[in-house]
Amino acid sequence: MLIEAIVVVSVIIISILSALSVTQKSISLARQSLHQSQAAFLLEEGAEAVRIMRDNAWSNISSLTLSTDYYPAFSAGTWTLSLTPSQVGIFTRKVVISSAYRDANQNLASSGTLDSQTKLVTVTVSWMEGEQTFSKTLQFYLTDIFS
Repeated sequence: MLIEAIVVVSVIIISILSALSVTQKSISLARQSLHQSQAAFLLEEGAEAVRIMRDNAWSNISSLTLSTDYYPAFSAGTWTLSLTPSQVGIFTRKVVISSAYRDANQNLASSGTLDSQTKLVTVTVSWMEGEQTFSKTLQFYLTDIFS
């Protein structure tokens, strides 16, 4: 009788520990999914901030130093890019402006003739989760469409 009771208790304990392990993993995956979604929204917001700056004046974009990390900030009712790192919750969002080139057919390319009216914009959102750093990146071309 004692052996049967030990076996039953062991099975119950193993079942409970397994259920707790599955629950812990589920919570971790749900948190990662939430952070991925939030990062995607922050990426899109960063891209829209740069587009708004372009719409206000192309010089807001063309005057920036190429290959420099900028951090979007919303203040006084408008978007700006600052050299001072900033965070949105656990996320760090940065914008890097690079030169854009056109090939012989006038298509955007990685090399060729420099196009001063177009810039390559890279928005990156990164965050720490436990000991691991995650990041998402969005690249797009921005053109001076108002001149």
